[in-house]
Order: sequence, then structure tokens, then C-alpha cells
Amino acid sequence: MAATIQLAIKGMTCASCANRIENALRAVAGVTSASVNLATDMATVAGDARFAELSAAVTSAGYELETVNRQYAVKGMTCASCAGRVEKSLLKVSGVLSASVNLATEQVSLTLLPTTEDSALKQAVADAGYELVLSQASPEAQNSPAQPLRFYQRDSWPVIGAALLTLPLVLPMVGMLFGADWMLPPLWQWLLATPVQFYFGARFYKAGWHALKAGTGNMDLLVSIGTSAAYGLSLYLWYSFDGHHGAPHLYFESGAAVLTLVLLGKLLEKRAKRRTTDALQALENLKPTSARVWRNNSWHSIAAAELVKGDRIQVLPGERIPADGIVTEGSSHVDEALISGESVPLHKTSGDKVTGGSVNLDGRLEFEASALGAESTLSKIIRLVEQAQGAKAPVQALVDKISSIFVPVVLLVALATVLIWGLAFADWQQGILNAVAVLVIACPCALGLATPAAIMAGTGTAARQGILVKDAVALEQATKIDYVVFDKTGTLTEGKPVLTQLNALNNETELAALAYALSQYSEHPLAKAIVSYAINHNVDLLAVSDFAVVAGKGVKANVKGRAVMLGSGSWMREMGLTLPQDLIAVPGASVSWLAEKTDQGTTLLGLLCFADKAKAQAKNAVHKLQAAGIQVAMLTGDSTASAEYVAKELGLDNFDAEVLPQGKAEAVAAYQQQGYKVAMVGDGINDAPALAQADLGIAMATGTDVAVSASAFTLMRGDPELVATALLLASATYRNIQQNLFWAFAFNTIGIPLAAMGFLNPVLAGAAMACSSVLVVTNALRLQRMSFK
Repeated sequence: MAATIQLAIKGMTCASCANRIENALRAVAGVTSASVNLATDMATVAGDARFAELSAAVTSAGYELETVNRQYAVKGMTCASCAGRVEKSLLKVSGVLSASVNLATEQVSLTLLPTTEDSALKQAVADAGYELVLSQASPEAQNSPAQPLRFYQRDSWPVIGAALLTLPLVLPMVGMLFGADWMLPPLWQWLLATPVQFYFGARFYKAGWHALKAGTGNMDLLVSIGTSAAYGLSLYLWYSFDGHHGAPHLYFESGAAVLTLVLLGKLLEKRAKRRTTDALQALENLKPTSARVWRNNSWHSIAAAELVKGDRIQVLPGERIPADGIVTEGSSHVDEALISGESVPLHKTSGDKVTGGSVNLDGRLEFEASALGAESTLSKIIRLVEQAQGAKAPVQALVDKISSIFVPVVLLVALATVLIWGLAFADWQQGILNAVAVLVIACPCALGLATPAAIMAGTGTAARQGILVKDAVALEQATKIDYVVFDKTGTLTEGKPVLTQLNALNNETELAALAYALSQYSEHPLAKAIVSYAINHNVDLLAVSDFAVVAGKGVKANVKGRAVMLGSGSWMREMGLTLPQDLIAVPGASVSWLAEKTDQGTTLLGLLCFADKAKAQAKNAVHKLQAAGIQVAMLTGDSTASAEYVAKELGLDNFDAEVLPQGKAEAVAAYQQQGYKVAMVGDGINDAPALAQADLGIAMATGTDVAVSASAFTLMRGDPELVATALLLASATYRNIQQNLFWAFAFNTIGIPLAAMGFLNPVLAGAAMACSSVLVVTNALRLQRMSFK
């Protein structure tokens, strides 16, 4: 089965790098698709290729995978074949690049991707018949401060070092403004410029050489060629100077200044890029590291990765909940803000679900672990956010095509600049300088960052507000939506109906008992309301046989020898019954009818009315969507009277009632045939077909996994206002992408001709190029500060 994996890649600097890696990965046997995100330095690969082959493909393209080395103890090995079996089992784990077992020390050394889960490693070794010991750092080690980096290991060192050496070279240019001659002798200029060019600028030569070996070009190649040309021209002029007419006019300061500015731009860009992943990092930081578990008749503190399903876990006030589970004892308020976007702490007591990563605030809780590791809610959210941030928007395909031919075209423009200035104007020196400016300003960094930076910031902002986006295609599709269709129960309404009226044609006690008997095995919200009513009113529970659910209609069974049915009005009318509407005393109620089938025909026994309040945010949600020019409709299996009541209360544009599950998809298709781009919002299994049919499926995670898996957007809490927030945020993200692409293209469209004509010297070109990348990422970061409420 094909899998989707993410690879962290080192050494990328521009869009052409990303394009080259994509092509290399796509060429690997078994890879069905590959997408590289320059902003996160991540590649997303789908298929069943071996990791060793993927790693080799990345290396052959001139880059490296970001890997980590870990060592674990293995228990149970006795011979070399044991060691070989452990190695093979670990190599099958997604993310493991190499495994080496030392039988003498009973240790295994692994090279793997940083995202590889310890729990997956432990399970693989267990499946092979051995035990992997996940060593836990001591409290002293955990609490000890990280060792400070030496000055030459810090990100800022190349910029500071290059700037200190470049400053004496550019100061004479400032002195010229005041008529002062501060020009350094050629020897001093060379001594200052050389370390900048070949020590601090070594990264550009290295990456440029890898690009050349791969038969392509990138930003580093342009910078290294441009600055080397300025450096080489200076050496030539210095060597050929005859000693007369003062000092030679050298350009060491141009190359050094360009390298310093580019390094500064990359530093600022790197720090800004980190902020685009703040939301994902915040989620990663929620991953619990330890847990207090009941084992061997006492509480023990263990690594969270060593938990197993069914463990009894205790969480004290102020502690982070280490796994998903069901509360068995205690009562407390839990803060789930960073997981669901819900700002108000939620009260949890016996029987309630708790989510790993949330914070227990004010009471003691005990719960049974139900989902761990990769199956936990938090891990699923992180995977969804990573997937969305690593995906490419459709518009990126055009950018990739441009990037693939951009560097060769720029090199041709630079060559033409030299030739035109040299042959037409007999000024080869000026031609070289102008070509340097062309090479430097044309670096395609901003072009490669324009789309992924905006998508990362947008999806990160969405995650903080409790909205998970499946991919970049969903983001683009959301900008086209002009019709939103809501499911009713649990989406626009609370989904917790209460039985408010029992109206029997003969015997009310008998009606309640028969309805209770039919509802006891059903999961439908109306059935649960009947059971709750019956328990509170001490209704006798009768034995049933031949119980069956009639999809979209109701339930039927034999109760004490009587064939009875409980369900919708449309089902009753199918059986030939006439339903007395004057018996319904509750306006807008959902109605279930109880009937009995005998040899003489079908007889109506009575009806039950249920009230289900609209959610407090529902009306605001509808108004926000309508204010944005989007029409709002509702689909429900409830009666027409109940649907009409809710539609009027909320001010909906349209509604369809008594719709069967398969009919919901047909209703969405009908809106689409009218020319609308439709978003469907639902939370139940019966909504999944409609979610899949819609142009955009939006599921509430308070509902079923089936609905969530069929949707493009997932709302982490049952707030219909999040629908409007999601659509507004998607529009803002795509506007941001358009702005970024405009600026990226504008810098090159305007800058390259100016540089070629001599209106832009290399230093200004370097500054402009650095500014373009920083501007694009900074513009994307505005999405994190926008309000969509």
C-alpha cells in the first residue's frame, strides 16, 4: 500500500533547488508523487519506494536528508541471527535509513528521519520477538540548561564576520560623499575581501558546484558566479595597473558587500520562516514526555512512549494529559485551547473523553488510555497540519515551470549584457559589473517562497483557531465557494434532542414502554432522548427480538409478540398511514411515529416530539456567510415542519427536509448543477457521501471519523461560526499568495533590465534581492496577525 512520507532536506536555497529534488525523487521506482516545500525544507513523497533509494536520489541531486542518530538497548538477543532479525524489522519502519546491531553490547544504532516515532520502533522490534528499551533521560539531564553554542556555530556568525570585514571596504564610498579619500590600498582590500569571498561565501560555491554536477542551476550558482566575476575583475585590474595616475579602481567591495547582504537576507529569511511554523511547533511541544501509570499495584512514572492501550493513568492539577482516553475517576477542568481552539476550559468527569496534550487545570483525573502515539488525536492533528503545510497549491505548478528555466535564462541575459557593453560600447569593465548586478538581483528565492510561505502561515493560523486544512488544493477550492449547505442535527443544532411530548392514541404508558424497547439498541440521537426520558420516568423495559434498523427511516422489532415500528413520517406514509398533524403541540419539533403491524394492516399508536435547540453561534454563522455573499441552506432527515422552523429561526436561504442519507449527496449535486460551488458541512456517517460530493467538504471533529476522512476541512470544535472563519481565512491566504507572486515577479521584471542597462550597481542589486525574500516571508506572516472572527 502506498504511503506518504516527509523528508527534511538540507542545502536548498531557491526554487530551482526544490524543482531539482522533485525531479530526482519522482525518478525513483515506486514513487507516485513528490512535492518539495522550500519554506519548510521538506519533501512530501507518496509511494512505496525504499528510504535508501530516496536518500540516494536526494544525495545525487546534490543535497542531504536531515537525519538523526539514535542508540537503543535491545533485550532478548542471543546470537547473530537475532541481531539480523532486529535490523530487518527496524529497516521496515517508515523513516529508518540504516540500522546496525551490536550483539556484544546489545545496542542498536539507527540513522533515521527526525519525525520517526519511538513507539513505531518499539513495536517493530516487539513484532520480531525482542524488546527495544527506550532510555529515559534523567531529571538532572532534562533540567540542565542546553550548552551554549560557540560564536562561530551561531546562525549570525557568517553575517557578523562578513560585515566586519566588508565595512572598511564600503566606508570609502561614504567618504566620497564628503570629499574625503578613505580608499584602502589594493593589498588591504584584497586581504579583507578574500575571507568574505571564500570563507563566508564558501556555502555558495559548494551548493553551486552541486547544482552544476546535477546539470542545473540555482541561486547559489548565480551568486557565486556574480561575486567571483567582481573579485576576478578586481584582481585583473590590480595586476594590470601600470602604477601611474593614482590607484587602480577595484571592485572588491562590490563582491564582499553582495555576499554580506545575501547572507543577511538568508538569516532574516530563516528567522522569519521559523515563525511561519510556530503553530506546528506549538503542537509538537504539546507532545507529552512522561506519564504516571498504575502498574504492579503502585503508581510509576514512565516515558509516555512506553504507555500501552488500556493503561490506567493519573494526572494531577497543572500536568499535561499524556494520552487520549476515557475518564474513570475524578473531576476537573481541562484546557484544550491549543488542540481544539476552544478558549474556555472544559469540565471533565467520569465517562468523558480527554485528549493527549491538553492541560489538567484544577482537579485529579484518572483515565484509561485509548489511543497512543501515531493514533492519538494530537498526532493526527500534527500530521494533518504537516501535510497541509507541505502541500503545493495548484498555482505553484506555474511557478515551478518558470523556476526550471529561470537560471539558464538569467545566465544568458548576463552573457548578453557583457557582450553588448563590450562590443557595442567598448566598455567590457562596465559590462562585467552590469552582468554581476543581473546575476545577483535575479536570484529566484522570493519566487520559490511566495506560495509555500503563505500556505504555511495560513494553515498554521487556521490550526490555532481549531481548523485543520487537508491540503493546498482545498484552500484554493474554498476561495470559490458561493453556497454552503449545513446538516441540521449536531451541526446547526446541539444534537442533544429532548423528548418533550408523548401523545398516544390509546395508552400513553404503553406508548412509552414500546418506544423505550425499540430505542434501547439504537445510537440515533432521538433514540437516546427516549432512553433518557424512560429512565427518568421509571418506564418498564420490555424484551425485544428481531430488532432491525431501517436506514434513514427508523427501527422495528418484535416486542412481546407485537411487530412495532418507530420512525419518520415519510416511512409511516409509505405504509399507508395518515398522520394527524393536529396532535403535534411543539412548534418546530422533530417527530417520531410509533405504529404496529398486524394481519389487518398497520395501526398508528402515537407520536413522540423532540426539541433540539439551535447552537448559540448558528445564527451568527449564517449571517457572516451571507454577508460574504454566500448563500446558506440546510439538509435534514427531519420533518418539513421541524426544518422550516429552524430555517426561519436562523434566516437560511433554503432547506431540504426528510432527506435520506443517499439523498443528501443528490441534493448537493442538484445545487452544483445550478452552477454553484458548494461546501457541505456535516458531522455524521450519513453526511459522508454529501461531503465527498461537495466541492468542499467541511466536517466537525465532534462527529464521526468517517465524516472527517471525507472532508477537506476539519473543525476541531462544533462551532458553525468556524465555517465562515475557514472560508475567510482561505481567501486571505490566496490573496497573500497573489501579493507574494506579484512582488517576486516585480523585483525580477524591473530589476533585471535596470541592472543590464547599468542603472543598478551590484551592491544595490544584492540589497534588493535580499529584501525581496524577506518581504515575501514577512507579508506571509501578516496572516498570523489577522482576525477572521
